Amino acid sequence: MTLIKYSLDLLGLLFCAELFYIAFAYTNSLFISTKKEYNKNSKYFRGLLYSGSWEMIYFSGSRPHVTGKEKLPKDSRFVIVCNHRSNFDPVITWYALRKYDLAYISKPENFKVFTYGKIIRRCCFIPLIRGNPRLAIPVFDRAVNLINDNQVSIGIYPEGTRSKTCELLPFHNGVFKIAQRAQVPVVVACIQGTEKIHKNFPFKKTPVQLDILDVIPTEKVLSQRTCELGDYCRTLMENHLAGKKSS
Repeated sequence: MTLIKYSLDLLGLLFCAELFYIAFAYTNSLFISTKKEYNKNSKYFRGLLYSGSWEMIYFSGSRPHVTGKEKLPKDSRFVIVCNHRSNFDPVITWYALRKYDLAYISKPENFKVFTYGKIIRRCCFIPLIRGNPRLAIPVFDRAVNLINDNQVSIGIYPEGTRSKTCELLPFHNGVFKIAQRAQVPVVVACIQGTEKIHKNFPFKKTPVQLDILDVIPTEKVLSQRTCELGDYCRTLMENHLAGKKSS
């Protein structure tokens, strides 16, 4: 009975702590305008984002493992591209690489999520309406300015949306123009396992693998066409995924 009482007390304490965190985050989000573009990365709201991300990752049963972090640029901002399988992909990536303050270009719906949508706005995440290339121009301009102002590194998914089959979708190679215009390296990453999280929750933990495959130096980014950069990144991801499947 003592063990049961202790467990119930602990669960009650955790529940109260979670309610306090949600209330605290919500109260802070009230000071963020949904009509304003924020071009200064807030360390305070980054802290809120990362603490909430840790909770989401841990309590969802995700157990990320990251390789290749030693390849990441030490003295430069960058653009990171990756395959896309689940809504957990960016959360796990920006938390695993929190030292680099990633800001993702993301669909507008994500900026309407309760509390979280305002917090990512304050961390310089950028909404992009898909399907209209002309609307991408000011988005890319803003991403370049944020990099050049040393506020954030930019994360983007060349597939443009999640792949429900886990097979790579066609790339939108225009995203590489951000790195070319900002004159920064492109980090090529690959993620696996996130598509299983919702199936395993809450009874089974889910291993997630995030691998940094390569860093394309600025000189190569500037000397190649966007289609060549896209083909190179896609081939890296395809080969890596095929290797994992066959192992």
